[in-house]
Amino acid sequence: SKRGVGYSFGPDITESFLKLNGLQLLVRSHEVKDEGYLVEHGGKTITVFSAPNYCDSMGNKGAFIHFDETCEPKFTQYEAVPHPNIRPMAYAAGMGGLFM
Repeated sequence: SKRGVGYSFGPDITESFLKLNGLQLLVRSHEVKDEGYLVEHGGKTITVFSAPNYCDSMGNKGAFIHFDETCEPKFTQYEAVPHPNIRPMAYAAGMGGLFM
C-alpha cells in the first residue's frame, strides 16, 4: 500500500488462497472504496469499507454486507452525515475533552 502496511494481490493469489483453504469467497475490509465496496477477481474477492467520507476528506460511501440464506451477498451503501461541531479528536480525551 501507499503507507507500506498492506499487500496487493491478484486473482491468481485469490484462487490459490481459496483452494488451499477450501473456501469459495474472500471478504476483506478496511481499504477505502469509492462506493463502499468492490467485487473483484471474478466475483471471488469482496472488499467492504464501512466509514463514509473517511477522515472527512475522501468523499467515499460506506457499506456493509449481509449474506442471505443462499449465501448471496447483499450490500447496503450509505453516505456520511454531518457531525456535531466538535473540534477534531475531542472525544479522544474523554468527556472532558468535549468542553475544551
